[in-house]
Order: sequence, then C-alpha cells, then structure tokens
Amino acid sequence: MTISTIPAPLRLGPYELLRRIATGGMAEVYLARRGGPHGFKKIVAVKRILPQYAGDPDFVAMFVDEARVCARLGHPNIVQVFDFGEQDGELYMAMEYVDGTTGARLVRAAAGRGEDISLDVSLHVTLSILRALEYAHSARDEDGRPLALVHRDVSPGNVLIDRSGAVKLTDFGIARAAEIERRTDAGQLKGKLGYMSPEQVVGRELDARSDLFTAGIVLAEMLILRPLFSGGKELDVLMRIRDADVSPIDRTASRVPDDIRSVLFRALARDPNLRWPTAGAFAEAIEDIVRRRRLQIGPSRLATLVEKLGLVAGPDVEEETRETFTATTQVESETSTRVVQPAVGTARSGAPEPPSPSSLAAAAPRAVAPSIYRLQREDGSIVGPLALPRLIEMFATGEAGSRCVIAREQGRFKPASTYPELSRFMSSPALRWDADLPSDAIDRGVLDPARLPTRIFHIAVRRETGALVLRDGTRKKRIFFVEGSPECVTSTEKRELLGEFLIQRGQVLRMELEMALAMLPRFGGRLGDALVGIGVLRPIELFRAVHEQTQERLLETFRMKKGEIAFARSVRSQEETFPLGVDTCELIGRGIRHGYSYEELQSMLAQCHEEVLEPVASPPVRLEMFRLPESEALVIDAVRGKTTLGKLVAQLTTDGRADPEEIFRAVFLGLACELLKCPKWVVPPSFIKSR
Repeated sequence: MTISTIPAPLRLGPYELLRRIATGGMAEVYLARRGGPHGFKKIVAVKRILPQYAGDPDFVAMFVDEARVCARLGHPNIVQVFDFGEQDGELYMAMEYVDGTTGARLVRAAAGRGEDISLDVSLHVTLSILRALEYAHSARDEDGRPLALVHRDVSPGNVLIDRSGAVKLTDFGIARAAEIERRTDAGQLKGKLGYMSPEQVVGRELDARSDLFTAGIVLAEMLILRPLFSGGKELDVLMRIRDADVSPIDRTASRVPDDIRSVLFRALARDPNLRWPTAGAFAEAIEDIVRRRRLQIGPSRLATLVEKLGLVAGPDVEEETRETFTATTQVESETSTRVVQPAVGTARSGAPEPPSPSSLAAAAPRAVAPSIYRLQREDGSIVGPLALPRLIEMFATGEAGSRCVIAREQGRFKPASTYPELSRFMSSPALRWDADLPSDAIDRGVLDPARLPTRIFHIAVRRETGALVLRDGTRKKRIFFVEGSPECVTSTEKRELLGEFLIQRGQVLRMELEMALAMLPRFGGRLGDALVGIGVLRPIELFRAVHEQTQERLLETFRMKKGEIAFARSVRSQEETFPLGVDTCELIGRGIRHGYSYEELQSMLAQCHEEVLEPVASPPVRLEMFRLPESEALVIDAVRGKTTLGKLVAQLTTDGRADPEEIFRAVFLGLACELLKCPKWVVPPSFIKSR
C-alpha cells in the first residue's frame, strides 16, 4: 500500500497530520501527532470522512455511531478511541495507533513464502479475536442496558497485529447496536465479500453468532493459507457462503487437525443455532485444545513470525514511509463490499448521483440502438410496433405464446426462438406458459385455500422435486421444488417480474431497466446479467434482489383463493437459480401470515370451534422449523392435551398471552402442517408418494 506524504502540515483540532496511511470506502486515516507541554508527544491515528461524503447525513451518522460505540469499548484486544472532535464542520476521530501489520497480510506473506502459520500462533490470534468479541457482544450502556452489538465485519484485514505480537480487533464502523438499529436500512449489505455469514448474505437478521462464523473463517484461512470462500464470480462466492461450503478445509485436511476441524465446523455451521452459542464458548473450546495439546500460546511466537516475514520496519514511525496499519483501514479494497451505495434513483443529498444514460451506455459492451418488433399471433393478427421491453413483458406474463412469430424491424416473421433475446422464453420450462397444467400431472384439482399450505407442506416433508402449478384464469404461477425446497418461482403477474420488482424497490430507474432490456442479446437474454453488466447493479445487489423477489412471489401464492392446482413431478426450471436457503416450513408460516385474513381463518376453522383439538403424538417436523413469532408458537405449545379452539381462545386471551387472530392463525398452521389434529379437520389426500 502506498503511503502519501502530506505536502504541508495540516491539523485537525490538536492533531498534526503527518501522512495519510489508508483510504477506505467512506473515510481516510492519517498518522498523526499530538503535542503537549514539556515536549510531550503522542502518536495516534486520526480518521476523517472522505470529503465527497462529508455532507452526506447517513455517512455522518455512521461515523458518529462508530465513535459512540467504540468510546464505550475498553478492552486490550480492541483498538481504542481516544478522542472525537469537530473542526470547521469536519468530524474526526483519534484512535490508538497500531504499529505492525494485519492478519490479511500475515496470511498472504506466509502463503507467498511457503511458510506455515503454526497452530499455536493461529490459536493465539483467534483467541484474541474471540476475547474482543465476547467483550463487545456483552457490552452495556451507561444505564446497564445491553448494546446488542454485532461487529459484522470480522475479517483478516480488521485484525491488527503490532510488532510485539498483540492482536487487536478494529473497524466497528459498520457494527450494529440496538440503539442505532433505526439507521440501518434492511436492504443494505455491509461487510467484505468472502467474510460474511450465510444469514448476512441473504439479508436475515444478525446476532452475535454471525461474528462467530466470520471468526471461524479467519482461523480457517490462517491454517489453510488460502481464502475459504473464493470463486471466479462474486455470485459464486456468495453462493458458497450461503451454503456454508467449507470444502477447502476438507481438501487441505493435512493442515487442519481433527480436533480443530471439529471446533471449526461448529463455528462454520450454516444454521446459527448449530454454532457456538457465544464467543466465550468458542474460546473455551479452543482453550481446551490448547490444554490437551500442551501448547504454549502468547504474543512472542506471533511477533517472531511477523518479523521473519518482514512485516515490520524500523522504529522511527515519523520518518519511515513504510507500510503501516491502523484502526479502520480498508486495505482489502479489491474484495470489499463495505456498504452498498444508495440505490440508483434514490440519491441522497451529498451522495453520488445516479449514473446518466450516457455513462451507462459507455459502460455497456457495445451499446446498441433499440429495435422495433412486430408479433403475429396464431390467428394471423399482428401486434406492433413493439419495443423490446413490451415484447418481453408479453412473453413473460403469458400474453404471447411460443406459437407466435416475430419480425424485427422490416424483416420477415420468424419463430421467437431464433432471436437470442427471446430464446429463453421458448426453451425454459420456468418461462413458457403454453402448457401450464401438464396432462400427466398428479395431485391435480381445484385450488382450495384451506388445503394449499398442506399441499406445499407434503412436498417439503417428502422432499419432492417438481413443479407446483397454479392457475386462476389468466393468472398463473409455478413453484419449482428441489428435494422439497423451492428454488424458483415464476409468475404471469407483471408486478412480480424482476424489472418491476427492482423499480418498486427503488433500485433501478425505468430508463435503466429499458436500457438493460435493450442489451439482452449480449447477455444471453438474462436481465440480471445485463443490469450488472452495464453497471446499474452490483452482483451482491442482484443476488439479494432475486432472493427476496423469489420469496415474495412464493408468499403471494398464499393469496390465491380459487382456480386449479397440479404437481408435475421431476420437472426442473432449467434456470440459473439462487436457492433460497430458507426452510420451506418457515415460508409456509410466513405465507399464512401474508395471505390469510382473520375473517378467512375464522371461516375455515368454524367447523372446529367446539370440536376436540389435540397435539399430534409424532409430528412430521419440529415446531421450531416454522420459526413462528413467539406468541404463535406459544399457542401450539399450549395444546398439551385435549381441548377445543373455543377454550384455547378464552384461556390465552384472558391472560394476555395471545390475541384471537394469533390463536386462529397458529391453530390453522398446526392443523395444516400436522402438528395438531381435530376430527372435523380432514387432511387432504395427496397422491405425492415418497419414493
């Protein structure tokens, strides 16, 4: 990293800025000196917001939050914040200066020289990180309330190592605490690519166990001397993290002893419930290994390795222009996804403006002029002229079928499959709407909203692969399952198309969508790839958008109240999909909350109101799989023996544990998913049989 020398002494408050030593996504860090009486001098690191973001209220709020959070953290393994000030409207933060290197450079240097990082050194670094996290996770405010702090960016670049071998965790700039939760948009992704937890990738709520996953990544990479999650494309990396694919550890088994593998695999579990419950528990497991192996851990061996690898220089920090590291540096900029920038079309005051059409066209590979099309239906009628966005909408929503022929400009009519921008709509089972209810489909019949959750539940518990097809007049939907998990949902609803979904969320402008659609021939007909290719979306933003769009499409299924339904076994979407990584049972619970009103629930359960209601002795799945709100889970737990719905409502509403709507919703789910039973509630027969 190049260190720039400031041409003339600058000051921020009482600090003389000596040289800039790091520039990150939102701030820059300077080596600085504070003078005092009788020759007193103190070397510190001073951080300030980059000039282009100094007027942005959200960046300023993040900077202030970081200072407030860090000021409360006093621990030997956390970089300390000494001072926070303002000069001429410019905020700055003075922090502990760490004279040394980072974990990222340690791993790269060792790998480059063919040197192993010994087990004792790796465990010393990891224990230091875990002690810092244990302290931060349990930190409280002045009134004794938990801060509920989650670092969210534990990565080798944020592990600082000074020349004595002391290890300090830094960069709480994107940490989330309960008191600043209100400032964090649900759609923002913060953290570095390759150093996120599965729940962080897909946008779920995070708790301290997310930091334990990324601490596990740091330990694994010190042992195997290569990235744990890597790939040619960002989407490949995100998929590996989402699936917790830790196969590189297996491929380098000789570097990771069995007892360490056991501890690591628990830290790197995809399900947070299967990880170590706390940083302290993770640390205790490592300390147990240290005791059993009689290892001598401490800073001295790490200091020796750092010196051996040439990662520290001479003692005169004021004169040497060597590589130096401080708190909150973002030296791994090539893999950083620190903060997803404001969504295109929603620029804030002081934030970068959305790209102009000319800049987008310049970024696109050989931008092309829009083409005009005509469409001829089977009956010979011609529709047009049509722009490509409208033509694609017609195929995507089933308004046009595969037997239609297309003419571009003044050319002759040809099958749609001969046009690269349209061929996917002819070949993909997910996108063709001609044969929406296959003649050989099983479990075919009338769509009954009271039985829909059970049909989906049977597919899940029997781990079926195929397509669930629903039709209500011109409205059609397909849910493609792979071993009981939904991986792709397609719909004829215009508002559920990817482009419309992105516009509704404010992630793209209509103009940008139409530009991407015009570029489809160069991107294999894939809108997501085109949006990324012309610079409108980042791959991580596309991943998150498709993930959320698929879930919303599935939840909208529960709003369908009439029509036809069928299941076509073994049918695959043949689309490049981003599997949801969400259990189908959880989606059923969310779908019932999304798609059924209190009045509907009352009507469907009227026949059961005074009938015997009791738990199923051996339910097919555990209640926890549904991730219900606490009040709804309590309702099902309250059915311990024989009771009635009427008695349950009276009991739980009297003591205030649940309201009537929550009770009806929970009982409906319990009956639909075979957790509860009632003589008047008949589970619908299903012809979907286990193999």
